[in-house]
Amino acid sequence: MILKQLYYNISNRREWNVLVCAVLFSSLLHSCANIGTPDGGLYDETPPKIIRTSPDYGANDAKPKKVTLEFDEFVKLENAYEKVVISPPQFEASEIESTGKKVTVTFNDTLKPDFTYTIDFGSSIVDNNEGNPMGEYAFTFSTGKTIDTLMVSGKVLEAENLEPIKGILVGLYRIDSTSVSDDSLFEKVPLERIGRTDGSGHFFVKGVAPGKYRIFALNDQDQSYTYSQQSEKLAFTDRIISPYAKHETRMDTIWHDSIHYDSIFPVEYTHFYPDDVTLLAFTKKFSERHLLKSERKQFEKFTLYFTSPCDTLPRLTPLNFPLTDSTFVVETVPTNDTITYWIRDSLYYNLDTLIIQMDYYATDTLKQLTLRTDTLELASRLSKERLNKQRKQAEEEWAKEYKKRLKAERRAKQIEEERLEREAEEEEKRLAEAEGRKYEKKKKEKKKREKEEEEDIVVPPMPPEIYEMKMTSTSGLAPDKNIDISFDEPVEYLDTSKVHFSMKVDTLYIPAPYMIEPIEGSVNAYRFYAEWEPDSTYMLQLDSAAFVSIYGKASEEMTRNIKVKGLNSFSTLFLKLINSDPSAIVQLLNGQEKIIKSMPAPEGKADFYFLSPQTYYLRVFFDRNGNGEWDTGEYETRQQPEEVFYYPTSLQLKAQWDISQTWNLKSKPIIEQKPEKITKQKPDKVKQIQHRNAEKLAERAKRKRKNN
Repeated sequence: MILKQLYYNISNRREWNVLVCAVLFSSLLHSCANIGTPDGGLYDETPPKIIRTSPDYGANDAKPKKVTLEFDEFVKLENAYEKVVISPPQFEASEIESTGKKVTVTFNDTLKPDFTYTIDFGSSIVDNNEGNPMGEYAFTFSTGKTIDTLMVSGKVLEAENLEPIKGILVGLYRIDSTSVSDDSLFEKVPLERIGRTDGSGHFFVKGVAPGKYRIFALNDQDQSYTYSQQSEKLAFTDRIISPYAKHETRMDTIWHDSIHYDSIFPVEYTHFYPDDVTLLAFTKKFSERHLLKSERKQFEKFTLYFTSPCDTLPRLTPLNFPLTDSTFVVETVPTNDTITYWIRDSLYYNLDTLIIQMDYYATDTLKQLTLRTDTLELASRLSKERLNKQRKQAEEEWAKEYKKRLKAERRAKQIEEERLEREAEEEEKRLAEAEGRKYEKKKKEKKKREKEEEEDIVVPPMPPEIYEMKMTSTSGLAPDKNIDISFDEPVEYLDTSKVHFSMKVDTLYIPAPYMIEPIEGSVNAYRFYAEWEPDSTYMLQLDSAAFVSIYGKASEEMTRNIKVKGLNSFSTLFLKLINSDPSAIVQLLNGQEKIIKSMPAPEGKADFYFLSPQTYYLRVFFDRNGNGEWDTGEYETRQQPEEVFYYPTSLQLKAQWDISQTWNLKSKPIIEQKPEKITKQKPDKVKQIQHRNAEKLAERAKRKRKNN
């Protein structure tokens, strides 16, 4: 009542009315001058939390049809079918979904009695708005009376190149609880407990009971959880796994900032062993031999593809054309699983379909190689109509270019004749003036130039096809390298009288010794050898028709200058191996893991000369069978793949450097050997809370200081 009376008294005084209006107007102006854009509230930086589950976490005697997790906020699943692993494995895929504040897993498979079930969500659960990760989480319950809590962890790598393998299954068999022999487990019994590798190749198999186990890795293509197909990548070890846990203490640090820490304190935790299981995965070579396919991409040749190697080539009997010793030129690969047959005679290869009886060795139902007979009907992918069309187009293009070139030549000749006529006329006029006589321009008959018609030009036949030649680089050649010459078709013969090789001495080229031989196993490539002297120049000349193909094509004339680098352009690496094997082969790699040089090291030493300055990497494998190449393993015979080692750092070589390096192959565990820079499979990005509120609060404080 007092306030109302006071307001009444003031408002009825004119001078006070003016004052009140002035104050209100001033306040309004001040507030208008400080209008800003609202920056909204703070970001949600709190990860989702579970408030209840059904059944309870760690419940015993639980037989749920569905597992439900309820959170304190809306959530979603990221890559659920890639990250979520249910163990023991489910043969009927479970339904995993998120709706609102709930995540549900519906089982479509019958749960096993007396088993601990683990649903490992990994890092797939995040909140719906800001994507804050819940972190690694696994839900567990038991259909029996107890919960198994042990865990086995380790890493899976590619056996050939030690690359981490992402997404491969890792599983356990309890070997003291089955009547199946240990050797047959992987092929007959589904994996009992499973995990899946992440981007670093790491795996965790959770919910394991005490006991003895065998462990395997499997790229399970048919979801059988057994090694049932030869094309499946697998890994196995003879190691017996006995899981256990220990209470241990580690030191944790509370950091004040990125440089300074506040305190270091001990933290007790449960350490699960073993945590160092290393599995080397491989895909076995397909041992069963069958004809995979046959194809005839062009008339002159056809190719046979087999599933595995064989020492014996197929025996071919043509059924619609004759067979002689020279009917085919056979091109093979070292393993004889890809064979190309070139047909010499155009009378035969121009047939629309080649009908051939083939006798070859194939695997029968008893897994034995037996002689088998098939009839092949090989039709070219390139039809005769299309081939004739291509030839006609080539002839038309040749005629067009010939006419164009001939017209240009005639026009140039005409222009030259007209120029000479003008010069002669001017000279005659000059002489007349010098002799004091009147120059009379001769009346020239106007030459009637006939118009060149297309039909007046006779187009000669197309020149014969050139035998196209490819040659490896001859620029900056290293003294220990040679030159390869290759062709698209088999070589019939080489005329060495048309090969000329010389070395530059002062300003002259003098003949130099050389050797040119077919590359072993190839029908269309030769290698040119010479005693290359450092910092020297050579010349290689090939006359036309030095090489002739089986179809009569001749190579063109060619001249190549060859420059050999000087010794001061190279570096040298002397390598000594410790804990090696007499079968060791050392491979020098570049940054893309391409093999630059390879060398056996039976005595634990490998010397690499004439290395171009760059960054190198080293790999060693033990060539147990002595075939000069890395070989995969085989589960049926329990044969592991040949061992592979990487030098853990790069080697930077510079010109004129001679480096001696000692390498203990086993100084580091296999999982730590491959350098990160050449590791193609990178770790998964860890999803973290972004902590954007600190930035927003700092911006608010800045605006506040500015306004004040």
